[in-house]
Amino acid sequence: MAAILPFRPTVPATGHNSSVLNNVDPPVTGQPRRRGRRPGGTDTRAALLAAARQLFVEQGFDKATVRSIASRAGVDPAMVNHWFGGKDNLFAAAVLELPFNPVEVIGDLGAGPPEHIGDRVVRRFIAIWDATGGGQFAALLRSVTTHRQAADALRDIFVNHIFGPLMQQSGVDQPQLRANLFATQMVGLGIVRYVVKFEPLASADVDVVARAVAPTLQRYFNGPID
Repeated sequence: MAAILPFRPTVPATGHNSSVLNNVDPPVTGQPRRRGRRPGGTDTRAALLAAARQLFVEQGFDKATVRSIASRAGVDPAMVNHWFGGKDNLFAAAVLELPFNPVEVIGDLGAGPPEHIGDRVVRRFIAIWDATGGGQFAALLRSVTTHRQAADALRDIFVNHIFGPLMQQSGVDQPQLRANLFATQMVGLGIVRYVVKFEPLASADVDVVARAVAPTLQRYFNGPID
């Protein structure tokens, strides 16, 4: 699963002086932070991306400020504008490219008996999410109510790139509705397990989750939904 999801929504250009859009706090006095490359040859851009991913996962788009991201990266907040042109572009670079290939995922989910596809979907997504504690999906889920691109990205990933093509490939009736129903189940599971972390589901073993959720997905796949 090393391939990168070939999806990056266009982010509107932002001005370097737009403090509201970029969420930059007013400057403070004192010793300025380092600019450019950090000691030891660590790339500033990579440090900002790593810090942004962490904070977007922890806090979502709205609460993760440019200042807090720069502070965690150990650089001046001006470096966000220098490298990315603002917080929106940093969000796109850090979160909207996801570490799996949808074509590969669709192929894996579609392989095997169709009567077990619900189980395969649950296990595949939990394997992806558990590897990173929810990772970039958690960042998208936390940001979906405050950042339009997060909502667009979730719809594109689940409906347009994965479940929609999976339904079309399988030849089921009402493929778009079934794809949406799949998305409701998996987005809801992602929120409960990785964002709000309701127990015992947040720490439940994959077998427990699969036994509980897979039958619902299976009905959404080829059962009656009228």
